[in-house]
Amino acid sequence: MKRIVTMMLAIAAVFSLLTACSGKTSGAKDDTLIIGIDDKFAPMGFRDENNKIVGFDIDLAKAAAKKMGKKVEFQPIDWKTKESELSSGRIDLIWNGYTITDDRKKKVLFTKPYLKNAQVVVTRTDSKVTKLSDLEGKVVGLQSLSSASDALDANPIKSKIKTVTEFKDNVLALNDLKSGRLDAVVIDEVVINYYMTKEKDTFKILDESLAPEEYGVGVKKGNEELLKNLQKALDDMNADGTASKISTKWFGENKVLK
Repeated sequence: MKRIVTMMLAIAAVFSLLTACSGKTSGAKDDTLIIGIDDKFAPMGFRDENNKIVGFDIDLAKAAAKKMGKKVEFQPIDWKTKESELSSGRIDLIWNGYTITDDRKKKVLFTKPYLKNAQVVVTRTDSKVTKLSDLEGKVVGLQSLSSASDALDANPIKSKIKTVTEFKDNVLALNDLKSGRLDAVVIDEVVINYYMTKEKDTFKILDESLAPEEYGVGVKKGNEELLKNLQKALDDMNADGTASKISTKWFGENKVLK
């Protein structure tokens, strides 16, 4: 009898612990939005000189969360596993220059587009590459499993490029471009425009872009309620001027789509 009581107490203790852990997780989810980001994706989301996460999407997400009555927590993730992080429940949203594509629509729910972008080709200012056809036989870099990769795959020039090198983030790709290990990098126009304000004599952008695109926020499939509430917050921010102020802060003008 004593043994049975001891076993029952042990089972009860384990159940209590699991319940407490589960309750803690669900409680945090109730009032906090966990947002997955690439923390090297300036100016959308990145770390400043004090290692603080800042950026256009960061400010936009904070403002949206406030309207929703939520707290917000930014979780840097490996961009290659972003959809897995979302589907597993480790994050609630993908919000960091996340391009809307047909393939991604099969995996996540999207808000309406809130910002236009394009995939462009950047080279060094002293490069003889001036048009897409000049990439033939060259070494090109891009962020792995990004819309830059999709845009390049869809262009006929891809088959003529000598080597396509994939990087964990755009910063590493641009560093290799500066050092001469790459001839060009395919990158978001929003991102390279920001870097060129810091290093305007280092890079140049080809006139021909690879693909126009739009950014949206990714929500887990099946979570229509969160999508609805988030979209309402974004719409309200457009209506009351909040989104415009954030855009002007980061881009010098209102680029937010309505």
